Amino acid sequence: MADAELLSRIQFGFVISFHILFPAFSIGLASWLAFLEGVWLWKRTDIWRDLYFFWLKIFAVAFGMGVVSGIVMSFQFGTNWSNLTLAAGNILGPLLNYEVLTAFFLEATFLGVMLFGWRRVSHGTHFFATCMVALGTLVSTFWIISASSWMHTPAGHVIRDGIYYPESWWAVIFNPSFPYRLAHMTLAAFITTAFVIGGVSAIYLLRRRWEEKAQLMLKLALVFVIIVVPIQVFVGDLHGLNVREHQPAKLAAIEARWETEKRVPLTLFAWPDEVAETNHYAVDVPYLGSLILTHSLDGEVKGLKDFPRDQRPPVKPVFFAFRVMVGLGFAMLAISGLGLLLWWRGRLFTARWFLWAFALMLPSGFIAVLAGWYVTEIGRQPWVIYGLMRTRDAFSGVDLASVVISLSTFVVVYAIVFGFGIWYLYRLFRAGPGSAPPRNVPGKTPARPLSVPDAPVEESP
Repeated sequence: MADAELLSRIQFGFVISFHILFPAFSIGLASWLAFLEGVWLWKRTDIWRDLYFFWLKIFAVAFGMGVVSGIVMSFQFGTNWSNLTLAAGNILGPLLNYEVLTAFFLEATFLGVMLFGWRRVSHGTHFFATCMVALGTLVSTFWIISASSWMHTPAGHVIRDGIYYPESWWAVIFNPSFPYRLAHMTLAAFITTAFVIGGVSAIYLLRRRWEEKAQLMLKLALVFVIIVVPIQVFVGDLHGLNVREHQPAKLAAIEARWETEKRVPLTLFAWPDEVAETNHYAVDVPYLGSLILTHSLDGEVKGLKDFPRDQRPPVKPVFFAFRVMVGLGFAMLAISGLGLLLWWRGRLFTARWFLWAFALMLPSGFIAVLAGWYVTEIGRQPWVIYGLMRTRDAFSGVDLASVVISLSTFVVVYAIVFGFGIWYLYRLFRAGPGSAPPRNVPGKTPARPLSVPDAPVEESP
């Protein structure tokens, strides 16, 4: 039974790790498309329209893979984790249904117009459809984060005979951690998209292809990260204060704090030893931990020894994943600052070392999102509903053979389907931002957003 439960956890983690990458990209990409089309309507310059249709193809593929992986993920609530569904279905079910009734319906209504209506509707109608799809991705984020946040900071409910019933939907939806998680995840999605756009632009400039369009995209991506990454740092700090208040065991694991004490240092690196309840090879900065975590030099931080061993999250994965996320955040700050300096000096497009650095940062948003998600979800353990229901109690009791078969099937199918999808995205990126399809051509079918040129067509130098 324990082995089947562990494999079920691995299966859910595997599926959600794939799924979260695509919404993290498509949320920001939808808003990027609305921006591009809005500027094109204002300026009527071909370069903006060409960029819109280039990124529209990317969005269509990423959005489709996100939908497929999301549907598969939800099935597990009824198979491997049915006890959670039985206990908290009165709360989680409506929240997920609200996402379908609002976001999915909004996206489904306007996605077809956005993808295929270029030659069939007016400019204004097409732009409205793009904006509605972008709004749909944000509404979807709202409901999903609300449901996830409630499981971390449950509120607005009563429990009768082991079943959770909503008492105040306002308190359920806007639970204590929800505003911070929503802002943090939305900004993370936007930053992820910005680094993909900037990284792709840097690669084009290194290869001297599509240089005019690449320069425009790189400048836009750089401006965005210069503004938004510092905001994300501020939001992350607020989120950390919220975690300290509502999930102190998670914070203790994040910092590998074993003793409750004041004036704690900031541990830059260590090897946490959960058996000996100590850290090896620790590199500490005195007082900085209290200053960051409590905004006071003598602030107190709870240690893991204050919690029973069976109520502590796994320390190593939380500790190291958090440092990966924060390290990438500082790298993002550094590269945005360097880009601003090079722009001021007129060397933004000629400093090849910077272009290589930005190109290498292309996947940084995805890695940071995954690391942050691992901190959030592993740090919640051993609870599936924090402080109320343990993860082991949510397990359905599915037999080991069934979990082995389903997990193996997921791995094989995902490798094939998403391997093909990623390969197709590579082909789209390699084809580059060519000319947008013309409008109102008699006898022609709607523009095909997923088509790829037979061979890349390079701009003249």
